[in-house]
Amino acid sequence: MNLPIFFTDNIQQRALNEDSSRHIAQVLRMEIGARLQLTDGKGNLSTAVLTNNHKKCCEIDIESIIVVPVPSNKITIAISLVKNTSRFEWFLEKATEIGVTTIIPLLCSRTEKQHFRQDRMQGILVSAMLQSKQTWMPTLMQPTKFADILDYEASSKWIAHCEADDQKNQLAAQEKCNDSLILIGPEGDFTMDEILQAKKNNFIPVALGNTRLRTETAGMVAVTLLQH
Repeated sequence: MNLPIFFTDNIQQRALNEDSSRHIAQVLRMEIGARLQLTDGKGNLSTAVLTNNHKKCCEIDIESIIVVPVPSNKITIAISLVKNTSRFEWFLEKATEIGVTTIIPLLCSRTEKQHFRQDRMQGILVSAMLQSKQTWMPTLMQPTKFADILDYEASSKWIAHCEADDQKNQLAAQEKCNDSLILIGPEGDFTMDEILQAKKNNFIPVALGNTRLRTETAGMVAVTLLQH
């Protein structure tokens, strides 16, 4: 049975938060005795029975809890923030659906300043995780300066850029591993200095195709190639 799934901070908790309660009572109009699932985004998935369908505080009895293994393919993407916030939010949603592990908003030389709303962005991840029926939610880091990402630990490290580079090959043709980090630059691309600094720190330059992509599109292509 395809049960509706909701988010909870505490997989053992019997009282649901107000947002979930309102959705259960007013949108889905679930009756007492209906079954549902909950996840905390950390691999835990519970199946429960609704015992109180009050719109502000639904209550449940937990039938079972299972632990879903951590995905074996660890994908970290450090992607520049963009001027149009809705485009970055679209990327967060789609990357979560595909199964990215960690998202690092990147601050590069050409990144345009903007207000980063962590709470709103986190809410987008929760919604996308539930929509795609997953139990592991990506980790969303605070905005990070380009220089601070260079020492990040990963088995394979890539930098996607648009500059002419004899060392650059298509990411699709590269040998993948189960622990990857890829850097995606801002509108206007990385500077040559940033590209050189990345290469000095063992990042492999790659292309994502034969066309010039927007930042959020490049991020989607990169995550898809690394996942599949």
